[in-house]
Amino acid sequence: MSDPRCVMISGANRGIGAVLAKRLFDAGWCLSLGMRSPAMPDWADAARVQVCAYDATDPASAQVWADAVMARFGRIDAVVANAGIANPQDVVSISDDEMNALLQVNVMGPQRLAKAAWDGLKVSGQGRVILLGSLSGKRVKSARSGPYSVSKFAAVGLAHALRHAGFDEGIRATAVCPGFVATDMAQSLTDRDTATMTQPEDLAQVIEMLINLPNTASVAEFHVNCQLEESF
Repeated sequence: MSDPRCVMISGANRGIGAVLAKRLFDAGWCLSLGMRSPAMPDWADAARVQVCAYDATDPASAQVWADAVMARFGRIDAVVANAGIANPQDVVSISDDEMNALLQVNVMGPQRLAKAAWDGLKVSGQGRVILLGSLSGKRVKSARSGPYSVSKFAAVGLAHALRHAGFDEGIRATAVCPGFVATDMAQSLTDRDTATMTQPEDLAQVIEMLINLPNTASVAEFHVNCQLEESF
């Protein structure tokens, strides 16, 4: 395949997703940007950028989006499942509906997205799936982070399961697990100075590196922290 590679990025309207989209656009990728309220970025060239409605809580949304990407670009080379939510309650206080929402967006959303794009990812023999996990998917820091950690532990497990499912087809899956990132979500959860957090640009650089690695350099997890704590 000699045409530009194509990446699907969920949650692409802000934060990590928006920064990653611009970085990959500048690197020559074609982009399909999944957003709950689709809006073309002001930097985008419509010849290489598609915006699509995507709702991680809607079981049908991922397949509709993947079909639109294949119809427009004829290929899917990478999927970055970036959309996610948090809920700062403990596992005893959180309601069933709130817990289900965390699992729907943070676990089932990425699973459905990878499944919908799977046939496209197999074609080149070098498909890539990046799941935005979290260091909260490696340890539980506090009671208030408990439900979020449950969902992110599952997301990290999902990345490993996808890596096994697609390895013989050339698909490589990685869980990218950051600590605090200077985004709206993090700022709503902590009073930490954003200057001391990992920056979205740092994660965009990491993700670009991971999706460019050859099949012989499979990375199961990539941990990124802004502070010194135990290793995982």
